[in-house]
This record gives sequence, C-alpha cells and structure tokens, in this order.
Amino acid sequence: MTSPTTASQAELKAAKVPLGWRDQCSALLIPLNVCRKEKYYLPWECENERHVYEKCQYDDYMRRMKELSKRKLEAEE
Repeated sequence: MTSPTTASQAELKAAKVPLGWRDQCSALLIPLNVCRKEKYYLPWECENERHVYEKCQYDDYMRRMKELSKRKLEAEE
C-alpha cells in the first residue's frame, strides 16, 4: 500500500535516506532534510516541514496502535 507520504526506493536512495528512516512518512522527510542542510540545522528554521513530518509520524503510530488493539480483541474472541 503506497500513500502520498511514501517515497519510492529510487527517491530514497537518491536522497541518501538511511534504511531505518524509510517508513510511511519518508516522502516528507526528504524536503525536511534538504531544508535542514540549507539552513545549517538551525532549530527555528524548517518548522513547518518538521511539524508536517512529526504529524505524519504521530498519525502513523496511532494507526498502528489501533490496528494492534483490534488484533488483540480478535485474538481474545
């Protein structure tokens, strides 16, 4: 299942994203890393990109936890 927030393997390889960071929000991580490099990792820069990426990470976590609890309920029945 691909989503608009998931980058292709070719894009991730070109952007040199480490394997551990290639998840459902990988397409949002690429512009965030570009911004960070351009702005010398200043914490007050790239706030919008960081917020969008962290929101995606949170939503993905919540989706996985709902799926896990659903599976636990099915296993108990």
